[in-house]
Amino acid sequence: MAIDRIFGYGSLIWKPPPFVTGRVPCYVKGYTRRFAQFSHDHRGTPENPGLVVTLVPNSEWLKLQGADEYPSRLVWGVMYTIDSNHSEEVHAYLDEREKDGYELMEVDVFVVADGQERCNGKSSIYVGHVTNPSFCGPSKLEDLATRIHKSVGPSGPNKEYLYHLKREVEALCLEANDPYLTDLEGLVKQLDQTPHSST
Repeated sequence: MAIDRIFGYGSLIWKPPPFVTGRVPCYVKGYTRRFAQFSHDHRGTPENPGLVVTLVPNSEWLKLQGADEYPSRLVWGVMYTIDSNHSEEVHAYLDEREKDGYELMEVDVFVVADGQERCNGKSSIYVGHVTNPSFCGPSKLEDLATRIHKSVGPSGPNKEYLYHLKREVEALCLEANDPYLTDLEGLVKQLDQTPHSST
């Protein structure tokens, strides 16, 4: 299967795949972006997994025990157009990168042009469904902050992933600001200022 367009809502925003020919800030509807996916191979280890974001349909998220009460929002990210001569190669690259519980699906993506919403067609997307073995479900924000603050994996400290994500999402446009990411970052930075908080 070839991938011609890919929507990134996590690390793909600042670390795109190869052979990109276009980049468009856009959003998807009907999903919640949460740190609800264990990372055993990038931001943590099998023994001490970190956390990364996944998308969960709003209707499914609200049914999960302990789901937070942040209002449903549009999930902003970036859609990349892939060079058609390398689409299969990019698919293989992304399958390897997103192998820890993520599956490929398609979603409608939307842009705002001249103040008006417009559907920009369909895009491929990698999602960690609630049934995948790395899905950890809802947690209190304080518990997420503690794990993110202390976790480190082959791709670096887990907190750097959070800091990158919040900064890059905010840079997309004013409407992309996400209170969930803002509050979580604030808690992790508090731990940064607490002596011996990672022990």
